[in-house]
Amino acid sequence: MHTQESQSQSASPSADRRLSVLARHLEPSFSPAVNNHSIVVAAPTAGTTQSVFNHIVRAPEDPILGVTVAYNKDTSPVKLNLGVGAYRTEEGKPLVLNVVRQAEQQLVNDRSRVKEYLPITGLADFNKLSAKLILGADSPAIQENRLTTVQCLSGTGALRVGAEFLARHYHQHTIYIPQPTWGNHPKVFTLAGLSVKSYRYYDPATRGLHFQGLLEDLGSAPSGAIVLLHACAHNPTGVDPTIDQWEQIRRLMRSKGLLPFFDSAYQGFASGSLDTDAQSVRMFVADGGEVLLAQSYAKNMGLYGERVGALSIVCRNADVASRVESQLKLVIRPMYSNPPIHGASIVAAILKDRNLYHEWTLELKAMADRIIKMRQQLFDALRARGTPGDWSHIIKQIGMFTFTGLNKEQVAFMTKEYHIYMTSDGRISMAGLSSKTVPHLADAIHAAVTRAR
Repeated sequence: MHTQESQSQSASPSADRRLSVLARHLEPSFSPAVNNHSIVVAAPTAGTTQSVFNHIVRAPEDPILGVTVAYNKDTSPVKLNLGVGAYRTEEGKPLVLNVVRQAEQQLVNDRSRVKEYLPITGLADFNKLSAKLILGADSPAIQENRLTTVQCLSGTGALRVGAEFLARHYHQHTIYIPQPTWGNHPKVFTLAGLSVKSYRYYDPATRGLHFQGLLEDLGSAPSGAIVLLHACAHNPTGVDPTIDQWEQIRRLMRSKGLLPFFDSAYQGFASGSLDTDAQSVRMFVADGGEVLLAQSYAKNMGLYGERVGALSIVCRNADVASRVESQLKLVIRPMYSNPPIHGASIVAAILKDRNLYHEWTLELKAMADRIIKMRQQLFDALRARGTPGDWSHIIKQIGMFTFTGLNKEQVAFMTKEYHIYMTSDGRISMAGLSSKTVPHLADAIHAAVTRAR
């Protein structure tokens, strides 16, 4: 009892001092003459209904994710969401690949696995295997150890880490992005500290590549500027350069000293072949020049919510690559400290096991083939209805998305009258279609084109 009482008494002056300091911080007009033992000073907003955040205006919905918000509020039984880029089965359900479930089961069964922090750069096996997947096992950059790969929070995180690195350490702070491009690209690069400009890419007249405009714009870009390139399955247009066109782009960029920054979100998901979809990247790496590369496993392994990606920077030599990695750590550490372990472990388990890898390639091709089949079915359905216009771009474009050419008024008409949801630029996710829903979409497009011009 005596001990408890003496502790209470000895703690009292310290408590008084803390209260006095707090009071001075909270109330500038605090008077020392007031009895310190009884004062309670209210915070400036206590007892009022006025929030210190009252000045904040409501932000608009994300133009892509906002489509799903609107879709979820719709009670129509025929509603169709073609906005967000996530694969769906023929039954319209999300798909978890069998090979992913197998890999996860292996991880669960391994009692030696722990939940310790990963290094700042992530899971070492994942990084090595990711570089090998996109660059090829025989890549000179890998053999000469002149690249660094760090695990990131999917493709978006890889883009952000790469952009912050460039803003700190590269002499040019201007990045050229295709017009149009994924809606998040300009935000990611601007917030990282880069100045964003655009180059012509899509030609609305042909619904194909504006190749001449692309060459002219990159040709007039300042020496050393950064150029964002979609490795394959350009989002949102589904329009890719041919191999010959890629070679012309490469020669132009190297002659001007432009720095390529590839965004590879769909390797294997576009054509069904991992090697075919990596050709553009490998062309740039093969010439010995420097390249930045963001990878995502959201689409090709269906690991959307696991946020699994990588950033690779190919350098001139191993010494530079090592120093670049040391600086990437300084970007990552205050941003998210280190990446999560589970998703990367799934990817590594699949990529390093011959049987799992083979099964993955089969499942990946099945997804790509189903999307190609949906393209053909939609094209056939529009042709059967005699829908005005040339719709061959639907089967010429590749990957998850089709840039339909529909305008904002036609999109709004389809949403209101047919409960079909897509982004206002007319982009539709082919992965969200099924044989059952193609007729409904074709009816809506036909009506929009003939009535809502």
